[in-house]
Amino acid sequence: MATITRYPLVRHLRSTPTAHVMQMTGGQLRRSGVGLAFWFRPLTAVLSEVPVDDRELPLVAHARTADLQDVTAQVTVSYRFENPEVVAQRLDFSIDAGTGRWTADPLQQVGQLLGELAAGHVMDALAGSTLREAVSSGTGPLRHQVTAALLADERVAATGLRVLGARVGSVRADADLERALQTPAREGAQAEADRSTFERRALAVERERAIAENELNNRIELAGREQQLVAQEGTNARVRADEAAAAALIAARATAERRHLQATADAEATRLQGEADGAAERARMAALADVDQGVLLAVALRELASHLPAIGQVTVTPDLLTGALAALTAGRGE
Repeated sequence: MATITRYPLVRHLRSTPTAHVMQMTGGQLRRSGVGLAFWFRPLTAVLSEVPVDDRELPLVAHARTADLQDVTAQVTVSYRFENPEVVAQRLDFSIDAGTGRWTADPLQQVGQLLGELAAGHVMDALAGSTLREAVSSGTGPLRHQVTAALLADERVAATGLRVLGARVGSVRADADLERALQTPAREGAQAEADRSTFERRALAVERERAIAENELNNRIELAGREQQLVAQEGTNARVRADEAAAAALIAARATAERRHLQATADAEATRLQGEADGAAERARMAALADVDQGVLLAVALRELASHLPAIGQVTVTPDLLTGALAALTAGRGE
């Protein structure tokens, strides 16, 4: 918006870089340009201000598809005033000489014009599509069609406007119809989710089976090793028993041999001792063969006396004395 400073009899206007200001006096164009600053007389000057920046117009367009279903499209049209002088002639962009504000609402007029044109092109674009095509095809084709139609529209160029492009936010149908259209996709997604769940469960079952088989194989392997261990322990026990029996047999044989050798040695010693004793006895007897009988008797008595126990006292009874006398008498008689 232009800034107007009031002075006596004259006023000063200063515009912005995004506004095109025109001054007409007596039906003639005196000044026209962007970012102007000038003095003017309010009683004779007619001022107009046209914005030259890019602007956007959001709108909601209602259309009917080829299968007679109502849809709603959210569209945003970007535009600019390409020829401000033509625009000022076709639309009321005049400003008050005291405040610098528009005396009318020209942007509403532009919005109504572009909105009706864009809505008509949206209706034409969607009229040849079914509801499913309009909703599922995306916003790209509709955006291209609406943009091309607005660029080719002669009324836009005749007004001094230039359409920069159109954006389509969405194409929506009635809520019930959308739910009906979404049902197959939802069912497909649910079926895919169920399939993924079943595959995950099947994979889990397969893994559990593999784990169980692995545990069973481990148990079988452990049982086999335990059997080998028991067999090896039995073999080791038999070997130890055999070795102990062999050792015991060797020890017994050694003991028997020692005893046999000891007995043989003892027998040989006894035999030798007997032979020595016999030889000594024979020698002694041979030595005594020529000795007088009385001497032998004395020797015998001496030997006998040496082997008799010590006699402390002797008791002579009549029977003993009678027997001794009888023996003595009998000796003398002989």
